[in-house]
Amino acid sequence: MLMTALMAFWSVALSGCIYLVVGGIGAMGGYIVSPDTVEGITEHEADLVWDTAVETVSIMGLIEEQNEESGVIVASVSAAKVTVRVMTLSPTVTKVSVKARKAYLPKISIAQDVYVKIMNQVSE
Repeated sequence: MLMTALMAFWSVALSGCIYLVVGGIGAMGGYIVSPDTVEGITEHEADLVWDTAVETVSIMGLIEEQNEESGVIVASVSAAKVTVRVMTLSPTVTKVSVKARKAYLPKISIAQDVYVKIMNQVSE
């Protein structure tokens, strides 16, 4: 047991990435947080999620690029470069990933804010 805990600790410490699973955000379920990215899965169609993401990001900042085919939105939000990815996993399940960086440094609070606003809008 102790050896397993130590192995888990060292694998996280040496990998440079820390993933945190957060749950209980309203009806949207949990999501995963890494140093600069927040991602989660929603049981909504990709078209609805895409339209909601475009609308939400355009309200929060300035969309610089958007490509619905590849599911990528690149925007400037609070002076950070934000990349939103909308990926279809099945006809009714969609994965949303939001990455935020400012001057090459992670801005997880911005990524989390964008992600939560998109998911709240999708759930309404």
